[in-house]
Amino acid sequence: MTTWLPTLKTATPQEGYDLAVKMARVAIKMTQPDAEMRERLRPIYAENADALIASSQVVATHFATVAAANGYWRSNR
Repeated sequence: MTTWLPTLKTATPQEGYDLAVKMARVAIKMTQPDAEMRERLRPIYAENADALIASSQVVATHFATVAAANGYWRSNR
C-alpha cells in the first residue's frame, strides 16, 4: 500500500481534526476494501445512532493521537 500518512504534524487543531477524520476513513477502507460493500452498508449505519456515536469515538481517539503528536499546538502560540 502507498504511504498516505507521512506525518501526524499539522499546523492547526482544525487540520489535526481533519487528519483524524481521514485516519478513520482510511481505516474503514483498509478494513473493508470492497467499495461496493461499503456503499451497501452506508445506509444501514447512517441511520444507526450507536454506529454514528462509535464512529465519533474513533475520530476522537485519532484526534487525541494527532493532538499529542503536535504538543497540543502549544508551541504554535
